[in-house]
Amino acid sequence: MMAPFHIAAGFRSPHLSILLLALSMVLPSAAVPPTRFDTIAGQADAARTANHVPDAIRLYREATRLKPAWSDGWWYLGSLFYDLDRFSEAAAAFRHLLDDPRYRGSAHAFVGLCEYETGQYDDALAQFRAWAGAGWAGTPELRTVGYYHFSLLLTREGKFTQSLALITWLVPRLGDNAELTEAMGLASLRIRYLPENCPPELRERVWLSGKAALYAQMAPRQFEPADEFAARLVARYGGQPEVHAVRAMLYEIEDKKAEAEVEYREELKISPDHVPALVALAEMDLDKGETAEARVFAQKAIDAETNHAEAHHLLGRVFLANRDLAASVKELETARQLAPKSAGVRAHLAMVYGRLGRIQEAKAESAAYIELKNKADAAAALRIKSQGQPAIPAQDSSSETLEKTN
Repeated sequence: MMAPFHIAAGFRSPHLSILLLALSMVLPSAAVPPTRFDTIAGQADAARTANHVPDAIRLYREATRLKPAWSDGWWYLGSLFYDLDRFSEAAAAFRHLLDDPRYRGSAHAFVGLCEYETGQYDDALAQFRAWAGAGWAGTPELRTVGYYHFSLLLTREGKFTQSLALITWLVPRLGDNAELTEAMGLASLRIRYLPENCPPELRERVWLSGKAALYAQMAPRQFEPADEFAARLVARYGGQPEVHAVRAMLYEIEDKKAEAEVEYREELKISPDHVPALVALAEMDLDKGETAEARVFAQKAIDAETNHAEAHHLLGRVFLANRDLAASVKELETARQLAPKSAGVRAHLAMVYGRLGRIQEAKAESAAYIELKNKADAAAALRIKSQGQPAIPAQDSSSETLEKTN
């Protein structure tokens, strides 16, 4: 349809303007001829719909050359390349969408998957973190494959707790799955390999550990087979690092604290600087009021990993229990700096500030605690209601330890 006349004031007389407006209402409208882009874009869509993939790729390439801002064209071009395992070309297409409001989140996931396949692991991890920051956009199928590869890259980086939290989210949906088993085994044993690079001599150990972890996280949890695989793991590899820690973590899931403590202590005989075991034992000691040993374990964890937020938090709690408020506030402030979103740290800081008479700071920390706790509760409720997304941050904190609220 012909565009309406626009008469600039001062260039035509009012009478001529009225005449031209009248003519525009009477004369038939001339059809606007399609542009070359419109023609090629339509042909590209038709070829894709008819599954004529080579023609579709050729036409989408031409259309996006003519109109580089055509987001749908880049999306379909990237998808066609991805389906053909032409990952470098797919990534190049999807990168055009990283700033597009409609495609940004999903594009980050696809670029991450492509870069994983081409061995650009650090860049892939950055793309997955951007995807998480954009709200995990995409279809259920994209989220499943994205979570899996994101988890593998977190393990490769040494973020084992985050990796397990992410891959565990898939277990109730996928069940007894070989890929999940391997991923969970690598993260549980804190082995910084991708599945395709795992040495053959480690594969049985990884498999046993993964099976134990997987069955413990099924819905409903299947502790009997989990215990069977964990027992086999300890029987065959009990002298190797991380094995007793895996057994201990399973006992913790089963709420068998005494058995878990024994296994963590066994782990320290093999790996004296095992930070997760030291942190777990420090917390167990605190719960029992055994602050002397808790202090030793927490300090050893800090000596082994200076920026471990939860170790500083626990040491601050030890000093608080022993009424050494000056030492307590120092450790808790360090923990806050390392993990500012830890509700537990903020709660204990509020308590110490209050006892020191630093009332305004105590109020500020109490408010921060309430805000963080409310956000966590709301997010948990939303995830339960909508079977929502895993709570993995877009950027890692300096400590991989999962935050606690008490």
